[in-house]
This record gives sequence, structure tokens and C-alpha cells, in this order.
Amino acid sequence: MLESLRRIVQEVNAAPNLRDVLNIIVARVRSTMDTEVCSVYLRNEQDVYVLMATEGLKQEAIGKVKLARGEGLVGLVASREEPLNLDEADSHPKYQYFPETGEEVYSSFLGVPIIHHRKVLGVLVVQQKHKRRFDEGEEAFLVTMSAQLAGVIAHAEATGGLAAIGQKAEARFMGVAGAPGVAIGSAVVVSPLADLNAVPVQINSDPEEELAYFSDSLAAVRQDIEQLSRQLEAHLNKEERILFDAYLGMLDDASIAGEVAEKIRAGYSAQYAWSQVILEHVAVFSRMEDPYLRERASDVRDLGSRVLAYLQQNLAEEKTYPERTILVGEELTASNLGEVPVDRLAGIVSQRGSSNSHIAILARSLGIPTVMGAVDLPFTHLEGHDMVVDGYRGAVYSDPSQRVRDHYEAILTEDKQLVASLESIKELPCETIDHRRVALWVNTGLVADAMISIERGAEGVGLYRTEIPFMLRDRFPSEEEQRQVYREQLATFAPRPVTMRTLDIGGDKSLPYFPISEDNPFLGWRGIRVTLDHPEIFLAQVRAMLKASEGFDNLRIMLPMVSNVPELEVALMLIYRAYDELLEEGYKVKMPPVGVMIEVPAAVYQVREFAERVDFLSVGSNDLTQYLLAVDRNNPRVADLYHSLHPAVLKALASIAKDAKEQDTPVSICGELAGDPAAAMLLVGMGYDTLSMNATNLLKVKSVIRAVSAQQIQHLLQEVMTLADADSVNRRLEDAFRRAGLSRVMRFDSESALIH
Repeated sequence: MLESLRRIVQEVNAAPNLRDVLNIIVARVRSTMDTEVCSVYLRNEQDVYVLMATEGLKQEAIGKVKLARGEGLVGLVASREEPLNLDEADSHPKYQYFPETGEEVYSSFLGVPIIHHRKVLGVLVVQQKHKRRFDEGEEAFLVTMSAQLAGVIAHAEATGGLAAIGQKAEARFMGVAGAPGVAIGSAVVVSPLADLNAVPVQINSDPEEELAYFSDSLAAVRQDIEQLSRQLEAHLNKEERILFDAYLGMLDDASIAGEVAEKIRAGYSAQYAWSQVILEHVAVFSRMEDPYLRERASDVRDLGSRVLAYLQQNLAEEKTYPERTILVGEELTASNLGEVPVDRLAGIVSQRGSSNSHIAILARSLGIPTVMGAVDLPFTHLEGHDMVVDGYRGAVYSDPSQRVRDHYEAILTEDKQLVASLESIKELPCETIDHRRVALWVNTGLVADAMISIERGAEGVGLYRTEIPFMLRDRFPSEEEQRQVYREQLATFAPRPVTMRTLDIGGDKSLPYFPISEDNPFLGWRGIRVTLDHPEIFLAQVRAMLKASEGFDNLRIMLPMVSNVPELEVALMLIYRAYDELLEEGYKVKMPPVGVMIEVPAAVYQVREFAERVDFLSVGSNDLTQYLLAVDRNNPRVADLYHSLHPAVLKALASIAKDAKEQDTPVSICGELAGDPAAAMLLVGMGYDTLSMNATNLLKVKSVIRAVSAQQIQHLLQEVMTLADADSVNRRLEDAFRRAGLSRVMRFDSESALIH
């Protein structure tokens, strides 16, 4: 069956649409398993499973036979989410007879669910007249086919393929919440140039003009290759020059050009038509058994990229941005954002990247709802599609139903009303009704953050990400370049304190000119480990910080990823060395407070030792949570296991605050947890002096803390600390917010009403 499976997969991958895929599956599976019937049922928007393809049942039953979840054998497979193998189907209590199918003569039944990311999309069924149980090999084969079909159906959901066969068009994809908020708009796809796999589907307005443009591009590439061949003629032997002849031969191949022309006449752009034809030819060569011919796939791809580069030359000029643009791409950059008029950019969706990506940090600063790491998003097919971006939960909807649109329109309206209502408290202190005072600071990384933060009442900076200036260059910034950037930040916030974290790269943050390639980067060379191994980088940065603080004296230095006392002592020695050097050079600088980030489990148990050596402690709750739970917070495949309010995390946070207080050392928290109004209450109860967050959350947190008493917070904290799981914690917090009349401030689950 392995060879049969390989052939079916190849046919499925080459099929032009979902209808053909379904027909291929039912025909080939029926033949391979030597059974009388194979059928596919797909789930529609009403959570009903509809017969959409069959070989063996009556064709007129397609689209008419429908079963709710749990109804009939098909519905039973869907509800149980596991295979059902019966030798006497008609004797099963769930058996249901549909006269239009003619299936009463089939006794044997094997049905397997079609599941994608824990969601049942449909059911794949085989049936046979004779009474017998399908064996384990046959069941495994059908499960394998259902897995193959799941990806195709999920792709069709996003690209409108289901609508073409009368099913729902709406699709939902999960990623990582990059920046909070909700956006509703139209997708504009940004793709890297000359990437055959990333060409968006586009329609041409004049096929003849497009054909002429295609012909001109082929001629230009032909000229380039001929010139390159002549230039290298003296340096290559005859066999090596054959490659250029092969390229020219492919350019002159009437069949390739003909296939492209056919797609252009069908209405597609030259770029998309060319990419699809070349990828089809690459796939053909890749499947060939002859090693020499199989290697030609890379040559075809290379030539395809050369031609595509010419075809895309005028693409940037043609890009238009609708009034509410949702920028979508494989891996977006700051320059991509810069090309969109600020008043038209409503949301951002990136297939790759994390909540720590520069684009996500910038989006949070600008208040643009963003979803990162939407790995299953077929972004090249979404140009012009309606889209909803849920930056609270990391969800993306393409072609949303009216129900989904209305749901998120209501959230948008509520968010606007909430922001307007919170303006009145921005000048008021952040304190409980019984006067327990808490400082609210902000996390920043860009100059653009500063004014927004101050306007919203920020009392200081709890985390200034110094890696941002490093990311914006193609080399390490000089000491003077760093000084200028840091001084601008210190001047903007003066006299408010500014906590500057020393360079924190590694993990999911890398510099293009200083790549770090590791099998397990989050447990590898990152944070303080990098800079202590490169004291020249560390000293230059610390000197720049100290110079920048001259006259302001509002600098605080914070060390990331510290996991042991010797690391801390070496770092302190270097800081004092830089300070002494500057004094000798005549600078009038003061020694700033120095602190440590508590973000690895080892640090949790060394709080007392660290507190004896530094001036303050600050918890990086994002990293601490992922290390405690062994969950990569930027991986959408395990995103549902990342719980900031996991009991283990809460116990660690409480322990840190207790140990710091016993050493009389100020302790703050600067992760995303601090900006969560519900979590903020618990943190205040634990004894955290300062909460540092994104500016967009500052007034929400302040409004919650000002609405409760320290006694209420302590009572809530005591209850929460006895709970066994994150869901229970969330439910208790939701109940507390509802009782206090604060529900509008929090979005405990903006999607709960939409998930089937």
C-alpha cells in the first residue's frame, strides 16, 4: 500500500482544486482497498457533515445526505474523533438509513475522522457488501489518507476552495498574539521578490498586455544568460557550459511558455502564472527516479527565479493599499510597514516570527493589532480577501462570516469606548482604594514608544530593549551611535527612571550580521552569556549608557538571562570598570542602580544571593513562564500549553517577591503578565512594587487597581493560589472581575462564542 499511497499523494498535490482532490481520493482509495464504496463527508458552518464525494453510492446523493455531529455512523465518528470499524454496520444502534444513497446493501463500515489542529473537518468512509472487519493495515492506510486530506481541506478553507463546492468559505488560523486589539479589513500580501513559493494570486486586467510583458521578460533573461555564458566561457569546460545551453533551451521551450500563456489568458498575472508552471515542472523532475534528471529540479527552480525577478520589477509600483489594510506576509519587516500609509494600516499578520520579533514590538508601539507565527496561513492566496485579526488571542479569520464580523465589530466598538473612558485617569496615581501604591512603568524599544508612554501616564521605563538599535543596522553600532540613541531615550523620560537591559540576543532574537545558529537556541548562547563572552561589546554598551546618562542621572542597568552568581559578579566587575574609566576620562557620571532579570528557573532559587549583590530585581515573566513549563511561547503548535497563570508560575512569582522583600530589595516585573489587568491584581497582592508593560495596557491596569482594595486583592490571591490549573485560575479571575463590575476592561476569551 505504500506505493499506492505515494501515487495518490502525488495526484492530490497536482490536483487543481478541491473538487478534483475529493474525486481522486474516493476513486483511488476505493481501488487500492478493493472495496465497493469510498465517500467523503465535510463539515459545514452549521456543524453538519455533508456527503461531498463518493465512489459506489448514488451520485445524486452528493450534497443531499447530511448528518449532525453524533448522528448516524458518520456523526458518531466525528463526535468520537476516532476510527469506527464495523462488520455489521446495520446492527449498530447509531446506524441510519438514507434511501438516496442506496447504501442498505453495504454491511462493512470503516470511518475515520479528518482532523486538522484538533478540529474535525470531515469523515472519510469505506464500505463493503460482505461482512468483515477491515484489518489494521487497511485502517492505518485510511487514517493516513485522512491526514493528507486534512491539510488540503484546511488550505481550501482559507483560499475559498470550499465555497467553490458549496461549503463555507470562512477559515480560522491560530498564531501568536503579537500586539493586542482587533482589526477588520482587506488583506494586502507582501512577498519576497523572486521567491517562486511566495507569489500571491493576482488577476490581470489585460491578457494581451500581460503576454507581451511576459515575452519581454523572457527575452531579457535570455540575453542575460547568453552574456553570462560568454563572460565565463574561458573559465568553464564544455560540460559546465551545458548548463547555460539547458537554460536557454528551457526559455525556448514552447510547452512551458504555452502553459504560462494559457494561465495568463485565463486571467492570472504573469508572475503567478509563471511561478505555478515552474513549480509544477520542479515537482515533475523531483519525482523522477533517474538521479541526473532529479537533480535538474534545482536548475528549473533557479531559472524560474531569474525570470520571476524580471516579472516582478514593476510590482512595487502597482501596490495599492485599501482604507483598512491588513498587511499579510511570510516574514514581514519594518520596511514593509513603512510602505503602508499610517492611516491605512489596520492590522498585521505574519506567517513567521514571534511576539519578540521587531515587527511585533513596533506594532505594539503603534497600537496595530498583530498576529505572528500563523504557520498554516496560505498567505499567497489571500490577496484582497476580507480578514479579521484578533491580536488578543492570536487568531486570524479569512472571509469571515457575518456572525464573526458582527462579533468583532462589537469588540472594536467596546475597545474604542473603553480607551475614551480611561483618559480621565491618566494623571491620577495608581493606587488601590485603601491607598496601596504601585508604580506603573513601560517597556520600550523605539523612540516612537516614548511620547505615547508619557501621554498615558508612565512613571518610568522598566525595560528598554537595547537590542532594537542593533537590529536596525547592518553592523554593530559604535559606542557614540549607541550613546546618542540612549541619551535621546533618557532625555525624553527625565527625570523618570529608565531601565536599560544590556544586549539580549540569541534564542529568537538574532542580528543579521552576528548570526547564532544552534540546535536549541533558547537553552544556548543568549543574553548575558553572549556579552560576557564578548566583553568588548558589553563594555562599549555600558560606556555608552553611562555617557548618555550624564546630567540626567535617571539610568538603571539590567542584566538579562543571569543563571548563577559568578556571571553576575563578572558583569558587575565590568560595569564598575567602565564607570572608573569614564571618571578617569573626565566624565561627570554617577554609578547607576544595577539589577538582575529573574527569567530562568535557576534564578528563582537564587533571589537572595542576587539581592545581596544588586540594587533591584526584575522578573521577565515571558521567558520564566516558558522555561518553567518547557513550552516555546512563540510556537503556535504548543501555544495552548503556554499559560501565564499556571499554578507553577504563580508560585514561582510569589516566591520571588517574598525572598526579595525579605532582603529589602525592590522587585518589579516587566513581562507581558504585568500588562494583563487580571494578573496585575495578583502581582500587587504578591508584593511587586512596580509593573512594567506596553503603553497600550497601562490605563487598563491602572483602572483595575484603582477600583479594588488591597484587602480584596489579598483575599483573591489566597483563593487563586490554592487552585490546581490555569483554567480554574482564569475562571476565578473572570468571576472576580464580573463581581467588581470590571468585565469590560478584560477580554478573557474574545473567541469563546465563535469556537464550535
